[in-house]
Amino acid sequence: MHESPAHRPDASALASLAWDDIRFFVAVAREGSLSGAARQLRVEHSTVARRVGALESQIGVRLFDRLPRSWALTDEGEALLAPAERLEQEVLAFARAAAANTADQGTVRVSAPPAFASHFIAPLWAAQADRWPGIALDIVGELRSANLQRRDADIAIRFMRPTEPGLATRKLGELAFRLYAAPVWLTRAEADWRFLGYSDSPGNVPHQQLLAELAGTRPFVLRSNDLTALHNACRGGLGLAMLPDFMARGDAALVEVPGEGRPVMREVWSVVHPDVRRSPRVRAVADALAEMVGAHAGRLA
Repeated sequence: MHESPAHRPDASALASLAWDDIRFFVAVAREGSLSGAARQLRVEHSTVARRVGALESQIGVRLFDRLPRSWALTDEGEALLAPAERLEQEVLAFARAAAANTADQGTVRVSAPPAFASHFIAPLWAAQADRWPGIALDIVGELRSANLQRRDADIAIRFMRPTEPGLATRKLGELAFRLYAAPVWLTRAEADWRFLGYSDSPGNVPHQQLLAELAGTRPFVLRSNDLTALHNACRGGLGLAMLPDFMARGDAALVEVPGEGRPVMREVWSVVHPDVRRSPRVRAVADALAEMVGAHAGRLA
């Protein structure tokens, strides 16, 4: 047994438990480490350790075995995880319902691929923000898919059709990826071409699959998970890259490399949890994003 030897909690101590304490336990259990939980919760890892320790002291149970590189659930922790996760779902449902009934002013968090967030959403929102007084946009540029059930974001923009059940989805349009290079590469033999690609394997990413096929045995001299880094390396003459038109079209330092199978089209989708969609400000931002993509379709494809 891992019950804390310090004390046995009385009923009043257990009744005073707050979700804000329990969520740290759930995050560590889910991530398996302090650092992973800290990233998820956007706090320092020392904060996570302190809050979990305080919870263990309050309930009189040791929840984790502190291992050198991970925190492993004890048997008691395993037994408490399922009810904690049920509590999490109830709290999140309450938060979504509360958000849906708030006024048309406040913050709306939008998760989007980093390059799309910085090169497309941010400048267009800045040019029109006066249309939505009182709404503050919190743009989170991230490659992962935000978990809308956990309210990682109010709205998520994705480059593929969402498959999670229970979410409200809307296709906003399409964007094109083409092969771009600095002009000097078109003066060189194709056998000498060098390429710039994503850090991860092509997987099910269509434009990266095509790039891998085009490159064949020719080398990749730079890989990155950051489209802006690939764009800057491409315009600097390091190699050829598949880039979205909203970044590369109109860039005087780049030319499109002609060839079959291009452009590669990607769908642009917005995703909202149905509970949150009832919020006037979330609806306003979702509609604004759809309007932006529609009005600037020429920049995308």
